Amino acid sequence: MKKVLLGLSGGIDSSYSAYLLQQQGFEVEGVYMILHDRGANYHEDNIARVEKISKYLNIKYHILDLKDKFSKFVFNPFIQIYIDGKTPNPCAICNRHIKFGAMYEFGKSLGIDKLATGHYLKNDGKFLYQAKDKSKDQSYFLFNIDKNILKNLIFPLGNLLKEKVKAKAKEIEVLKDIAVSKESNDICFVDGAYTDILSEFTNPNQSGEVIKDGKVVGVHKGYMHYTIGKRRGFTYEAGQTPHYVTKIIADKNQIEIGEYENLKVTKILAKDLNMFIDELEFKASVKIRYRSKKIECNVKIIDRIAHIELNEPVYGIAPSQAAVFYDDEKLLGGGWII
Repeated sequence: MKKVLLGLSGGIDSSYSAYLLQQQGFEVEGVYMILHDRGANYHEDNIARVEKISKYLNIKYHILDLKDKFSKFVFNPFIQIYIDGKTPNPCAICNRHIKFGAMYEFGKSLGIDKLATGHYLKNDGKFLYQAKDKSKDQSYFLFNIDKNILKNLIFPLGNLLKEKVKAKAKEIEVLKDIAVSKESNDICFVDGAYTDILSEFTNPNQSGEVIKDGKVVGVHKGYMHYTIGKRRGFTYEAGQTPHYVTKIIADKNQIEIGEYENLKVTKILAKDLNMFIDELEFKASVKIRYRSKKIECNVKIIDRIAHIELNEPVYGIAPSQAAVFYDDEKLLGGGWII
């Protein structure tokens, strides 16, 4: 029987994945990762659900403490990127180093080469593809994983709609309560405002100057409260025309603002590339944030920097977010916006 290690979070997606994998003939072992200590009873509640589904399916599960590694690669950079005046993408970083890094290596230590998760996307062993359910597709967040492990990854939910997963789960006694429970937070360690977490390590609430055309025109409540494109939370002397954050100057605790057209961008640079193809020049479509539509573009990679020319403008590019390339539904790779 084929063995697979499955990341179990206690949520509906990973729990139903365990059921599906067993139905498909896999010998499943689960692993719950302790990544942080945030939230009252957070891990206790999750582990109780993991134990419940594991007993029902008669599968073994492990508890893996990765707090130190998570802090080093995900949490500490999350704080620092905000301090630097940029906008972090912790899930993509976590997928590289934790879920498809440390968890994969843990499986190998058990003699299990195959790793499965409840992510919504597809995999043919060479490339990743967008999920059938485009509203839940998570391929954007997996652009940064090691391409050498793709042949060992399984995504049981890639061809399913989320609503079907929930409906099917409700038919399984042990999954009923999980199927109707609240969805997890987008960022697992943020329960509320991200600035509340920042306040534990720095002071995000130092008011500063709002700049337009080189002149001070208002006041903001602290530059870490803003990302490029935000239009609220600051005062300015500019009449009734809506204004947006166009630049964050962290070392001066300033934000620059402008009208919507000032956010317009047709060329983007991306660094620290992780590509699944070898071509240095290609046509593609690119997503510059998780919920954005894909934009057709031409890409040239020069000295490990992607020069991206868009076929239509986008508005509000945030440094340190991901630019992710696709050929139709196929994930080609991506990098971090400069």
